[in-house]
Amino acid sequence: MREALFVKQNSEKWKSYEHLQTKNPDELAHRFIDITNDLAYAKTFYPKSQTTAYLNGIASLLHQSIYKNKKEKGNRFVHYWSVELPLLFKKYHKQLLYSFIFFVIAASIGALSAKYDDRFVRLILGDGYVNMTNENIAKGDPFGVYKKMGEFEMFLYIAGNNVWVSLVMFVSGALFSIGPVFFLLKNGIMIGAFEYYFFSKGLGAESILVIWIHGTLEILAIIIAGGAGLVLGHGLLFPKTYTRLVAFKNSAKDATKIAFGIVPIILLAAFFESFITRHTEMPIWLSISILAGSFIFMVWYVIIYPIQLYKRIDIPNERKNRI
Repeated sequence: MREALFVKQNSEKWKSYEHLQTKNPDELAHRFIDITNDLAYAKTFYPKSQTTAYLNGIASLLHQSIYKNKKEKGNRFVHYWSVELPLLFKKYHKQLLYSFIFFVIAASIGALSAKYDDRFVRLILGDGYVNMTNENIAKGDPFGVYKKMGEFEMFLYIAGNNVWVSLVMFVSGALFSIGPVFFLLKNGIMIGAFEYYFFSKGLGAESILVIWIHGTLEILAIIIAGGAGLVLGHGLLFPKTYTRLVAFKNSAKDATKIAFGIVPIILLAAFFESFITRHTEMPIWLSISILAGSFIFMVWYVIIYPIQLYKRIDIPNERKNRI
């Protein structure tokens, strides 16, 4: 069956499912089964068409209508962290990848600029920070900046600052995704220049073992926050079959869940920076263990586990031969 005929035969029914609200569970179940059958057919014969994307959106709305008032098994908090947030990561892996690419490109620009322009590091990090670090290096304690404040005071300051930066990066996605790109470039250039500065002083390996104890979680959380901002802007830029307002509302809901979902990761990074990074004399094996453990966890939770979860709960037995 041609796609135009398929749409013509079913468009009125789809519109009624999308706009006519009902709380009757049997009617909702009937609509959901019917729309998933149509979705299965569309996926089979028109897998990349707007019709398929449109039906997928209606199916999602009906699914939410069925389960929003259903009493959930277990703890809602656990369900959010173990199912809902990972599935959002899977849904928006492309935006997260773009965020990562923007950051890496910016970090490379920062490192190369610092290499070929002696003034660049001071321009980005400030004379005060560079002078203080040079003094600490002369004293034999290059990372003494992490020991200047008390642990708890430092934790409150860093946690508050990083949460604020991440939320601003996320909200700025409403500017058609321009804001997140700007902040990713800004932070990436700063990190690139920052790391090159220590490598130029012969402290590259030591800086990784010390700074990236907290930096692994912190930087990856910032990248995810940037991805959340791109998700927010995605609804405005690419509404597909929805109105721009409806698409923005849907993307805003998902982006908000992602942005607030990484707050515990930001807090953990702040804890590491305040209570652990200051112990620059710790054994190398312990530093590597914390760094590697943080990286492995983030890769697993944001990339590997969401893919495994998506495959496990995907709608089974779709009718692919319906005509």
